[in-house]
Amino acid sequence: MKIKNLLLIAFVGLFAAACSQSGGGLTGKSKIKTQKDSASYALGANVANSLNSRSGVEELNYSAFVNGMKDAFEAKELKIEKASQNQIIQSYLTSLRQKRNQENLEEGEAFLKDNKKKASIETTESGLQYEVIEEGNGKSPDQYDTVKVHYTGKNIDDEVFDSSKDSDPVEFPVNRVIPGWTEGLQLMKEGAKYKFFIPSELAYGERAPRGSDIEPNQALIFEVELLEVRDGEKPDEDQQRRRRQQVQVD
Repeated sequence: MKIKNLLLIAFVGLFAAACSQSGGGLTGKSKIKTQKDSASYALGANVANSLNSRSGVEELNYSAFVNGMKDAFEAKELKIEKASQNQIIQSYLTSLRQKRNQENLEEGEAFLKDNKKKASIETTESGLQYEVIEEGNGKSPDQYDTVKVHYTGKNIDDEVFDSSKDSDPVEFPVNRVIPGWTEGLQLMKEGAKYKFFIPSELAYGERAPRGSDIEPNQALIFEVELLEVRDGEKPDEDQQRRRRQQVQVD
């Protein structure tokens, strides 16, 4: 069987399974008896997972989706000309991203508004919220110092997206991380453990790091243990000027 027909079976299988689950026009379960059946089903699931994870697509008009596949495979006249297809797809994906970004922003603002009411939460002028879990008795860093920390990062749904707890502590200059960290670390002393609740504008904003589970406009939560502070060297005026220029370029 040609690969295009195998792919068509995969997409038709995806359509049938989706309709069956949602109470749509097709009923019954997909029958997987042969190697071809297994490959077809796996291809359908793979495409769906890829669309969901990479593009943010969570639902489709399955009938239109399969009809588009069939028309292209069978060389029929397309209802949307090929030259317009990419533009339509990109426009749709952009609208999905914008909607999700706005949802993240609003969810984060609502969470921080409620969190701020807790007696244990302190809020700085910038909007950073923090909770003291354990105070330290050592040195506090300034923005030019280097710190060694253990941390766990979560989103507001309490899902961990990063942690150093199962590996070695991490070291970095205080002024080379997100603004919420730079500000929060300077509130701590060596030996302290704080929890930071960081608004989107003090985290990554719309520029979420690639390859991470952090989404644009998300408010973030970090539990941070400050293990060590090492003196840094304050840059001279020329170095500060070059850094400001670099920030403007970035």
